[in-house]
Amino acid sequence: MLNTGKGDAERLGLGRLYFISKRIIDLGICLTLMPFVLPVVALCAIALWVENPGPIVFTQNRTGRGGYRFRMYKLRTMVTNAEELKEQLRHLNELTWPDFKISNDPRVTRVGRILRKTSLDELPQIFNVINGDMSLVGPRPTSFSANTYTLWHTERLEVKPGITGLWQVSGRSDVDFDDRLRLDIEYIRKRSVWFDLKLLYRTIAAVVKPRGAY
Repeated sequence: MLNTGKGDAERLGLGRLYFISKRIIDLGICLTLMPFVLPVVALCAIALWVENPGPIVFTQNRTGRGGYRFRMYKLRTMVTNAEELKEQLRHLNELTWPDFKISNDPRVTRVGRILRKTSLDELPQIFNVINGDMSLVGPRPTSFSANTYTLWHTERLEVKPGITGLWQVSGRSDVDFDDRLRLDIEYIRKRSVWFDLKLLYRTIAAVVKPRGAY
């Protein structure tokens, strides 16, 4: 019994050390990149507004660790009435609802397609990471709430959601939620500082040589 308790305490200590290290890495990278990210976001914002005037930053409620709902930021890549058009286009959905994806989505603007292809639309999420709602690496946060999850889905809620993760670098962009979730669970069970850094490196390589928007 004593040995088991000691093992549990050691695992708890290692887990705490991992989360502290992960937070330090998140803040260090985000704050270092901030002077470079802000001018790029400003240029993207100008291009978006010139093509389709309206709000530049798209905010949406997403599900984070423990089912907590937070506002996630992205550069707007669609026309301003995209949410209203979503229901009208539901019959073209290529994934299982509530996931939603259409190849060559007519709601996406020309500038928006470029931003998605280069992942530049994700840059504002650096502020979500600084706020502590997200991490650089982790499962992608869903727009639908945790009460739509089945029991086995909830394992992905054990960690903070991320800007990138195992699914993004797997080369499998057209997969349903259940398939993505299996990759999320694989990440959670393998997670370590080294694994996170490895996924960040693979993400940079995928952005430099994009094979499609995630």
